[in-house]
Amino acid sequence: MESLIEFGLSVSLWWQTNYPQLAPFFQWISQLGRFEFYLAVTPLIYWCINKQMGKHLIFLLAFSDIINSISKQALRQPRPYWLDAGLGLDEENSYGPPSGHAQAASMMYLFLGLWLRRNWVWLLCLTMIVLMALSRVYLGVHFVHDVVAGFFIAVLILIGYGIWQRDFYERFRNRILGQRVMFILLLIFLFALLYGVTRLVRGEPDMSVVWAQYIEVAELESIENVATAFGTMLGVGLGFILEVSWVRFKEQGVWWKKVLRYLLGMAGAAAIVFGLRAILPTEPLWLAIPLRIFRYFLGGFWVAYYAPSLFVRLKLAEAHQEPEIRLTVSNESLMQQ
Repeated sequence: MESLIEFGLSVSLWWQTNYPQLAPFFQWISQLGRFEFYLAVTPLIYWCINKQMGKHLIFLLAFSDIINSISKQALRQPRPYWLDAGLGLDEENSYGPPSGHAQAASMMYLFLGLWLRRNWVWLLCLTMIVLMALSRVYLGVHFVHDVVAGFFIAVLILIGYGIWQRDFYERFRNRILGQRVMFILLLIFLFALLYGVTRLVRGEPDMSVVWAQYIEVAELESIENVATAFGTMLGVGLGFILEVSWVRFKEQGVWWKKVLRYLLGMAGAAAIVFGLRAILPTEPLWLAIPLRIFRYFLGGFWVAYYAPSLFVRLKLAEAHQEPEIRLTVSNESLMQQ
């Protein structure tokens, strides 16, 4: 590990020293990996462009975020500028590896490439993944091995997603509503259990390291990030399941209705995620964390269910009249179609 850290420090230092003019560009690229960017883009896909693509992408990003947050807590490793303050062209409060920016970008752009299957899309997506990884190393907030780890975790999640789609998705989709809801609740419970076991096994952080001054904030950030991820995944997971059964909106429509959909939907999402943040208490922690989970649950549920339901009610979107799942009786058995 020491050799990887020394190598990462030398790469960031060499790059910043020899190419200081790249700093504004990479700072801009890095902003495209923030939560606000994904909040702006992924609902646009789901509400207005391709409902199925957007739904799967949003859930995968939420799933990836939980994996990333738990992994950071399990590893408890520093960032480059925690060891060499002169490298810090940006700041982050959480632990270092795996890189959340690199993992989320790899997840999103590899997914889009696999879904759209166009040469120019692949070129754009791979370029964005590389630029995001380079930006984090250049800015001194991640080591080279951090971004490599983030990339491979995203690849593994996508491989698992492919297996799920091939072998299990149709059977899951045709389950009754209660079973699908229970699946999401069980998944969240298992992640919560994994996080709890991780913290128990890791014990108290080592305060003898040279970057100990960052640990207290990083531990708090870890708890907040996991709460965010849990709330978001629960909200979108339940929201997508209920939308399929009770709303069934169509993303097609005239352009001005799509614009109104997006503006109305984003206004609601912003009011929940950022508006509630301004008024809900941040202390004590035992109260702030459940409220944070609730806030992001509402945000995810709004994006996945409430906003589409409102679009249909306001005639900004049409709805499928028949549910996606129908039960029929044959002479031989009860079959799901």
